[in-house]
Amino acid sequence: MVERVIATDAALDLIETLKKTHGDLMFHQSGGCCDGSAPMCYPAGEFKTGTNDVYLGEIGGAPVYIDGDQFEYWKHTQLIIDVVPGRGSGFSLEAPEGLRFLTRGRVFSDEEADQLEATGS
Repeated sequence: MVERVIATDAALDLIETLKKTHGDLMFHQSGGCCDGSAPMCYPAGEFKTGTNDVYLGEIGGAPVYIDGDQFEYWKHTQLIIDVVPGRGSGFSLEAPEGLRFLTRGRVFSDEEADQLEATGS
């Protein structure tokens, strides 16, 4: 099964660390406000998703959403959530850890794109 969003081992480790402090988490792929196009991590339910937000899947047990307009630009791409040293300028939970989440991308193959279309994902 093709996944629209995955995470590196480093990102999964940081998610587990954050869960110990904050409980369940959620992500919203930023569309340019505050921290550019960084994935923003919040306590579950703190960020209110809207009717235009698209559910991409889960990483480390945390749901990941993206604005529908931004999804249209990125729907051909698998989002890979990673971690890099440094501090983002947004409101994401990892800022005090001296790390920040970062989105990398990989274009789906034709076969993967066909599978996503066939399943309505």
